[in-house]
Amino acid sequence: MSDQDGSILFEGVEHAFGDRVVLRGINLEIREHRVGIVGANGSGKSTLARMINGLVLPDRGSVTVNGLDVRKNKRKVRRDVGFIFSDPDRQIIMPTVVEDIELSLSRIISDKAQRKARAHEVLADFGLAGHADQPAHQLSGGQKQLLALAAVMVVGPSILVADEPTTMLDLRNSLMLRETFTELAEQLVVLTHDLPMLDEFDRVIVLDDGRVIADDAPAPAIAFYRTLMSR
Repeated sequence: MSDQDGSILFEGVEHAFGDRVVLRGINLEIREHRVGIVGANGSGKSTLARMINGLVLPDRGSVTVNGLDVRKNKRKVRRDVGFIFSDPDRQIIMPTVVEDIELSLSRIISDKAQRKARAHEVLADFGLAGHADQPAHQLSGGQKQLLALAAVMVVGPSILVADEPTTMLDLRNSLMLRETFTELAEQLVVLTHDLPMLDEFDRVIVLDDGRVIADDAPAPAIAFYRTLMSR
């Protein structure tokens, strides 16, 4: 790993969808292990997150990940940055649980028998070993999110971005996913309205109307955000 690993840099980033400006002059450097991003709906946080792996490109400014300009190195950056959405059904493609992991592994393991063996190891790591041959759509919401996470992490990204990962989960499954996140060695950027999830994070960034308006340790940043939302 280079000394650039774990570095996400936004410089003068602006973006609009038509006439609607969603990001305004964003300057951020993210190096911490676990970083939360919060903001009201429409604050720009999802657009910001999607720029980390090139799902959205800025109209102005630049985004650099691990020393690579995202605009010029989209494919390489996407190997470094895993992304999970709030709805895991958007990411689960194959009929069975093990086949979905094997599909991800096909990018890095050519031998079919090796892929299957590795897929079963990964499912065990994520507590899904007993569901390997089960239709993926029969999993619970939390199990689906774990499967989506496993399928992303199995290819070895150094950064994981999670956009509202607990939105569709009940309390039990939210706690299960939170515990899984705690154990990840990879750099983690989480966008969420589930504020307690961020209590043990290293840093929380607050967006409002496309601007960074607070950037601090979790307690003061979340207190600021709660005050903002109560106005």
